[in-house]
Order: sequence, then structure tokens, then C-alpha cells
Amino acid sequence: MIRKIIVKESKEILRDGRFKIALGIVLVLLALAVFIGAKQYQNTQDQYREAENHERNMWLNQGEKNPHSAAHYGTYAFKPKYPLSLIDQGVDKYTGVSIYLEAHKRNEAQFSAASDQTGLSRFGDLTPDFILLFIVPLLIILIGYNSFTKEKENGTFSLLKSQGISGFKLSLGKWLATLLPIAVITALLFVLAAIILSTLKDFGNFHVATLLTLFLVYLLYYMVFTNLVLFVSYKAKNSGISLVVCLTLWIIACFVAPKTASNFADKKYPYPTRQEFATNVLKDKEAGLDGHNPFSKEAKRIEENLLKEHGVDSVEKLPFNFDGYIMQKGEEHEAEVYFKHYKVLKEQFYNQTKTYRTLAAISPFLPVRFLSMSLANTDYETHWSFADAAEKHRVAMQAVLNGDLVENSKTGDWDYLAQPELWEKIPAFSYEPPGLSENLRRNTGNLALLGIWFAITFSILFVVTKKI
Repeated sequence: MIRKIIVKESKEILRDGRFKIALGIVLVLLALAVFIGAKQYQNTQDQYREAENHERNMWLNQGEKNPHSAAHYGTYAFKPKYPLSLIDQGVDKYTGVSIYLEAHKRNEAQFSAASDQTGLSRFGDLTPDFILLFIVPLLIILIGYNSFTKEKENGTFSLLKSQGISGFKLSLGKWLATLLPIAVITALLFVLAAIILSTLKDFGNFHVATLLTLFLVYLLYYMVFTNLVLFVSYKAKNSGISLVVCLTLWIIACFVAPKTASNFADKKYPYPTRQEFATNVLKDKEAGLDGHNPFSKEAKRIEENLLKEHGVDSVEKLPFNFDGYIMQKGEEHEAEVYFKHYKVLKEQFYNQTKTYRTLAAISPFLPVRFLSMSLANTDYETHWSFADAAEKHRVAMQAVLNGDLVENSKTGDWDYLAQPELWEKIPAFSYEPPGLSENLRRNTGNLALLGIWFAITFSILFVVTKKI
């Protein structure tokens, strides 16, 4: 009986001209979005490799140079483009693609794609995640808003009852018939993405298991919407009311709830302004050791201890370059200052994220949004991880350069030039983003919320439709 209901509902859906037009539009948009995304991904990867190789060659071909001059010359850490950004670009366009690594200063990522866009970008981008998150739920509404109301309007409930069908079987048949075309469309998109990624020159860290997990997350999201739409259709008096209510739920779930949650989290845990942050960093820097000022109070204290430890009466008699030693100590102090203040920013970020995820209970859109970005490695948490890795590389780089100055030159000898072999001792920056298991672990709350959304809406739907 359930199979017959599915066949009957599917025929009615396919006969509907509005569905055919909407389906055609969605398929075209998905194809365009994936094609554009693939081109952008490939172009970005090519630019990334070119910039990475160019910057590395510039660093290795500096020639003879004072190590501290090389430290100020610096280099760049480039953020790689991850394969599943083809489906969900997340916050990548806003976070920047490279971090300048130099002495005495921790820089933020720069050259974000959003900074190069025109005002037209405010209308949004045609990306697969936009279609998956916003447009496909609309297609579910179009398919299912009159699933039960048409039975009321056509007077066929009595006919269905006379054939001995139960409310559960009827609801399950309609549920499967509504979900089936959505599942097929979504599967086609992910298969297309897998094919495109497998033909690109650089796979990056692409794993089929992650792509499959992302597909299952979106499928569960569509199940929740299917439950809501069919419930509204069953409760509504007619198709017109059902359509209006379903569209209202879509607007609240996909637009109002995310914006409200974001504003609430930002208001509860605000970030310091850029000026406040810079002022606080500078204040703590000045309160400690300045590597360029050997006459500061802290530098003099270190000098006295070293002279006593080595039994000499001047820094020139120390068995190492005191200037380089002080600069390294200054680097360590400044690194601690940046760690302290960026830790405050990260705490605010985690507080905002925790609040945001707590509010995810008000809409199924929110946990799916978090899960999608996290699995694609295009969320803020991955960006923070990249920035921290770049800072660790910067600190290690300064230690090598200052260490060479300390060991191989004398105090006051600013004409000392390191050999090109020194630059090779500093490895090229590399970053490995979190894997599938790590992303799932840090999103257990979102997975649970999405599961709860499905369990509650599914249970309510089949409880209220048990008796037709």
C-alpha cells in the first residue's frame, strides 16, 4: 500500500507544471553553481601554488644578509583552499588568504575576497551551499504544501479510508514521495562535486567519507523540512493557508533565526574594537622587554644577571652576541603578549559560538550551517587554527634567525651577514586542517540538535496523522 501511495504521489508531483519548472531552475542553478565553484577553486589553487612557490623562492634567494634584517624582511603564510569549499565557501571570502610573518609583530590574515567585491555582492553569491540551504527547502514546500490539503479539497479522504489505509501508511507514503526527488537532486549534486574534484589537478585533503557525511547532514536537514511542511499541510484548512504558513516558517528558520541568534551572541560577548586591541597590545609590550632597546629597565636586569652568571664586566666579553640574545628575549615577550590578547579574542569567539549553537535549537538551519562549514573546513574555527599555526611558525622562524645571530656574531657587530644556507633551515609553512573525526567531535552538539529536530518533528507528524 505504501508503494502505491508513493507511486500515486510521485505521478501527481511530476504532472505538476510548477514542479517541473522549479526543478529545472534548481538543477540549472546547481549546475552553474558547481561549475563556477570548480573554476574558482581551481583558479584559487593555482594562485595559491604560484604565490607559495614564488614567496619560498624569494626567501631562499635572499643571498647574504643579517639574520635580523631577514626577520624584518619576513615571508608569507598562505591559507590553502580546501576541496569541499566547492560546496560550501563558508567564511573564507571574509577571513583573508595570507598572513605576513615578520619580526616583533603578529599580523592578521589579509587580502580577503570580500574586500575586492563591488556593492553587487550584497545580493549574495550563487554557490551550492546557498542553493542547498535556502532554495531546496523552498522546493520541498512546493512539493508538499498541498500534500494533505488536496485530499481535503478533493474529498478523497473518505475514499482512502474506505480502502482500509491507515494514517501511518498514508503519511509515510506522502513523506517518502516528497523526500525522494529532493534526495535524488541532492545526490546528483554531490556526485557531480565528487567527479569534478576527482578530475582536478590538486585534490588537496579531499576525502569521499567527508563528502558523504556532508550529504547525509543535508539529507537530514531536508527530512526535518519535509516533516514541518507535511504537518502544516495536514493542519491547514486549505492549500493557500498551508503555502503561506510554510513560507513563513521558511523565512523564520532560514533568515530571521540566524540573524537574531548572531546579533544576540555579538551583543552578549562583544569583541574589543581594533583600536582597543592595538592599544592593549602596545601597553603590554611597553611594560616588558623591548628587543631593540638594550637600555630599558628589563634589558638592564637581564644584562646584570648574565654578567654575574658568566663572571665578566661587559656584554662585549660574553661568549655570545648580547644584542641577538636580547632581541630573542624581546620576541619571546612579544609573542606572550600576542598570545594573551589573541586568547581573549578566541575566548570571545568561543563564547559567541557557544551562545550561537545554544540558540540553534530555534531553527534547524543553524546546526546544519555550522556542520556544513566545519566539514568543508571553511568555518571560523578552522581559520583560527590556521592563524595559530602561522603564529607558531613565525615564532619558530624568529628563534632560528636570532639564534644564528647570537651564536655566530659578536655584540655590536651589525655588519655580520648570514650565509644563504641559513634560510633553508627554516622550513616552508604548511598547515593541515582538522579531519573528519575532529570536525565531528567538535560538532557533537550540532549533530545532536539536528537529530532532535528530526526526531521531534517526525514523531509529531506521525502522531497527529495517525488517525485520518
